[in-house]
Formats: sequence, C-alpha cells, structure tokens
Amino acid sequence: MAYAATAGGVNVSAPAAPGVLALQRALVWLVGASGAIVFIEPSPYEIVTLLATVTFFATGLRLRLALMPLVLMLVLLNVGYTISAIPLFEQSEVVSWIATSWYMAVTVVFFAMVTSEDTLARLDMLRRGLVVGAMIASLSAIAGYFNLVPGGHDLLTLYERARGTFKDPNVLGAFLILPALFALQSVVSDKLAKAFRNVIAFGIMSLAILLAFSRAAWGGLVLTSAFMLALMVLTSRTNAQRSRIIVMALVAAVLGLALIAVLLSFDSIAEMFKQRASFDQSYDEGRFGRFGRHILGAEMALDLPFGIGPLQFHRFFPEDTHNSYLNAFMSGGWLSGVCYPALVFTTVIMGIRHIFVRVPWQRAYLAVFSAFVGTVGESFVIDTDHWRHFWMMLGAMWGMIAAAQAYKIKVSDEASSI
Repeated sequence: MAYAATAGGVNVSAPAAPGVLALQRALVWLVGASGAIVFIEPSPYEIVTLLATVTFFATGLRLRLALMPLVLMLVLLNVGYTISAIPLFEQSEVVSWIATSWYMAVTVVFFAMVTSEDTLARLDMLRRGLVVGAMIASLSAIAGYFNLVPGGHDLLTLYERARGTFKDPNVLGAFLILPALFALQSVVSDKLAKAFRNVIAFGIMSLAILLAFSRAAWGGLVLTSAFMLALMVLTSRTNAQRSRIIVMALVAAVLGLALIAVLLSFDSIAEMFKQRASFDQSYDEGRFGRFGRHILGAEMALDLPFGIGPLQFHRFFPEDTHNSYLNAFMSGGWLSGVCYPALVFTTVIMGIRHIFVRVPWQRAYLAVFSAFVGTVGESFVIDTDHWRHFWMMLGAMWGMIAAAQAYKIKVSDEASSI
C-alpha cells in the first residue's frame, strides 16, 4: 500500500489496518534505541533494522524520485569497493567488510524512504529512541569507568577510557553527539519540566563523552552544539525565542565548565585529560604519522585506479588511513574515491539549502544536520565509513530533504488555489 503524499509526509493516509502506522513508528523508535548496543556481532541494531526494513516494505514504503541520485551514488560507491576487493576474496575479513558496506548502503536508502513519509512523527520517534539508547550507553560507560558494577570496568572501558556498549571509545563519543544535541534543543526551547529532564540527560551524555577521552568527540560536541544553537537563533520566529536560546546556551556553557572543573579535581581523570588533550601524540607526527600517511596515501591513490582493496592500507603503512575520503580511494579505487566525497558533500550542500525551509520538523532537521556536518569534518581524521549512526544520519538527511521539497510544492499549490 502506498502512502498518499500530503504536506510532504507530515500526514499520511492511514493504512487499512489501524495499528500498522503505530507499529511502523514503534519500529523507528526501536531502531534508534538499539543503535547504542553494538559491542556484539551481529548487534541488536542489525537485527532490529532488518526487522524494520522487512516490516516497512510489507506494510507500505515507497521510493521517491528525489532519492534516486542517492541510490545511484551508493551503488557506484560499493561497486568500486567490490571490484577492488575481487583479488582479496580469499580473506574473510575483506568479504565481511564488503558485505557490511553494502548493508550500510541499504540502511541509508531505508532511512531515507522512512523519513520521507510521515516525517514529523517518525523523526520524533527516532529522536526518542536515540536518546534512550544514548542514556543506556552513557550510564554503562560511566558505571564502567568508575567501577560501579562488578566486572564492569574491564567490560565497559578500553585503555582506561569509557566505551560503554561500544567496542571503541571514539565511536561511543561520536554516537552520543546527536542525542546530546536533541537534549540540548529541549533545554533551550521547551517548558521548564521537560527542559530540566533534558538538562540531566545532556549532563549524563556530556560526562560520558568526556570520559571517552576522544578529542574528536570533545571538539565535535562543542562545535556542533554552537553551530546548531546559532542555526536555531537564525531560524527562530520571535525575538523571545532567540533571547531564551542565547541565555540558556550561556547557562549550559557555564554549567559544563563547572562540571569539567569538578572532574579534573580527580587526579586520574586530570592525567588522562592532559594526555589526550595534547596535540603532539606520537601516532600523529612524523613521515608515517596520521597526517604524513594522508599525504603519502594520496600520492599512491593517484597511481592506482583500482586502489589496493579494503583493509590493505596497514600493509603499506604502520596504521590505517584515519581519513574516510582517502580510505575510499584506497579501498575502492578512483570510482569509490570520487563517489564517496561526492555523496557526502552533495548532502551537505543540499542540507545548507534547506536550513531555512519552514517545515514542521525543522528543529529535528537542524540537530541532524549539525551532527552530520560534524561527522563529515571528523571523517578527515578518522575512519567513519562504517559507523552505523553516520549512515543513519545520511539517510535521514535525504529523507527530510525529499519531504521538504514535497512540502514546499504542497504549500505552493494550496496558496495558488486560494
């Protein structure tokens, strides 16, 4: 059953069975919540996403014409990866990497299709699910770091850094940024009771990000928060809204600095903070350091039309690329190397063009866009190309943009008929 396009997906014609729409929204919530539990394979996220995909296709989902460029770029990207991996198919880890890449592409299209219909309600359920999942991940990370549960320290930390329900502290910190932005939005714009609850949620997530000791996540939280709040001020409808956002943002900044000051009074935290905050890490410096590898890898990429294949970079250099754009060239040759940045930066450009479009889900859009731009920037210094939440945000961006285009057409038609 296809949905009737009304108001860009804000309202849809209800399926024949009254409970189907509720089931679909519940699955969106569950996908968001399960995204925080990925330290086992296959993770609950994979299982729930597969279940949601099957259910949505069985109960009503359509591919908008506006999403076809997304599908084309994803297919070309993964074709490049697959061609470059052909000589390496005897390596099980390479086959697994290729399968994961194709799976991630499918999830992008799924999220784009889902958020292009019933947009406001589904984004709200995704937001709620992400916040719940983020709280689970944050509380487990904090409990593990401070050894609040028996055996939790070894399970929930890595190299004395909080990782919670993730395998890597860096990915934990990156995942928490979008839910933290959702909580921050509530703090600066919702009524007192709801804002207070989200102050607590934002504080817990921020503490978990701090204890992950990920420099990228620290900078990402600060920069994306500032960017999102600036966009909220620019898109606010009244001066009163703008004033409240500015005042509450200043209060949140003061409280955040106070929290950091208290935590740094603990010697172990202060020592790790000092170590991680340093910009002279040994793996960043030198000819074969992080940034040296970027230059050398780029020179190699120019001479290798088919790349060197997935997971092969460390055979030539001491560590992996730690640059998603370079990794696309090395793993999939020129085809993937062109398609990956084209996909990412096309999304950013289209996203910028839709910042000021007045749609009912504009608030959620600003949070997702800010977090997405932060991850795009982070991709220059770390491998983000298999981060589940990155592909979720990419798909949601395209879905919201497609819905906004339909919404503008609907509003224009209604205005011309008056």
